[in-house]
Amino acid sequence: MENNLPKIYSKNSILGFSIFMSVIFGGVLLFFNLITIEKKKEAYFVLAISMLLAILSIIIINVLESPSGSLAYIFGLFGGGILSFYFVPKYFPNEDQYPKKTLWKPLIIALIIMVILVYTLLNVMIHA
Repeated sequence: MENNLPKIYSKNSILGFSIFMSVIFGGVLLFFNLITIEKKKEAYFVLAISMLLAILSIIIINVLESPSGSLAYIFGLFGGGILSFYFVPKYFPNEDQYPKKTLWKPLIIALIIMVILVYTLLNVMIHA
């Protein structure tokens, strides 16, 4: 039997990007999955949720007197867990049957964004 399902990013990819980059990155991957299956309203909802989770984590980390660097990973795990283990099964109950997209494109984009952010941060620190 031929599988006519579109390619999507796996829930593990969404979780991994959420932990190591930001919950926004994981949200963007899930956003593209939902756009692929023509669930535009749900895609924008998930993207908004991932942005709210990222903003909430930034606020909480900045409120703490001496935040640990590992807090970003913990919040990424929390947000990625919501995206991967609540939203993915909700919109893709048979997610394991979908063919998976490769991660090269989002990984390269994420690395480019990180290089730009680090370069900008270093440039500001040097010229401050």
